[in-house]
Amino acid sequence: MSKTFTYNKPFRLENGAVLNRFHLAYTTHGKLNEEKNNVVWIFHALTANSDPAEWWGGLVGNDKFFDPKKYFIVCVNMPGSCYGSISPFDINPKTNNSWYHDFPWFTTRDMVRAYRHLKDHIGIEKIHIGIGGSMGGQQLLEWAIEEPKSFEYIFPIATNAFHSAWGVAFNASQRFAIENDSTWKEQHVDAGLDGMKTARSIALLSYRSYDTYKLTQKITSGNLQSTERSAESYQEYQGEKLAKRFNAFSYYFLSKGMDAHNIGRDRESAEKALEKIKAKALVIAISSDLLFPPSEQEFLAAHIPYAEYRAIHSPYGHDGFLLEYEQIEEAIKTFLYNTVEEKVLTTV
Repeated sequence: MSKTFTYNKPFRLENGAVLNRFHLAYTTHGKLNEEKNNVVWIFHALTANSDPAEWWGGLVGNDKFFDPKKYFIVCVNMPGSCYGSISPFDINPKTNNSWYHDFPWFTTRDMVRAYRHLKDHIGIEKIHIGIGGSMGGQQLLEWAIEEPKSFEYIFPIATNAFHSAWGVAFNASQRFAIENDSTWKEQHVDAGLDGMKTARSIALLSYRSYDTYKLTQKITSGNLQSTERSAESYQEYQGEKLAKRFNAFSYYFLSKGMDAHNIGRDRESAEKALEKIKAKALVIAISSDLLFPPSEQEFLAAHIPYAEYRAIHSPYGHDGFLLEYEQIEEAIKTFLYNTVEEKVLTTV
């Protein structure tokens, strides 16, 4: 069920901007049980929406691992996205026009501080399982540090404690592509769209791997006169595909939010911040991930007090966190079912 939550009090962002109000689009599946101990909070990645049954259908849905008959599943659309939460196309109260380039973008820490108000609104006292990959995992870690007692289990997948210089370089290059679109400075919903298509092509190189393209994109002809190259057409196709459902403004500001991710900011260090986490954690890596390499997940597992590490072998690079749902399910199932708490929940 899709809903919208509105917070009508001043909300200060890390960058100093103050919003008089904000709204969040969110989706729920299932029902909160009487004990209120069956909450699964799923965090989506950069361009997804608030319905994980759409983009993570291998894990979420009827008779899947995260089954709404058992769990109360919550997912929020990130602030800045174009799927219902506050976004650059909403009205700036100071101008009575859309924010566009003046959107006061959210860091991952700002995002979870906004979600905390939604959690209280729904009546959730404790989150049984928190799970998210990539930028979703970044939000999960921030929240598990901000409110250590709010989670029983966390499953950060293909994510990190702070966004690396490598990751920032990829995102900056994508924003350069948008900025160099001649329409980017204009104020309309399609501004910068061609630049975003190129940005998406750049992003795919970090989401996939050499082996991914070797497996899925073939050089179709050895003829020098032929321009038919599946890898080239695939890059173009992916840019066009994203442009049909997303916009350059959301893409631009969400990438800035990802770049600002650093759990150690104002907390002495990333190591000290991770030590605050009280939840039992299974940190999952994707073996071929170029953007969030396994060393980043090893760092998380080494400093979260109650953590285990699991590497999933996949040829699909960073996108393996969306595609290797069978391996992810097996890893989580093994981890959970080895605990007394989950055995009790599953037998009720």
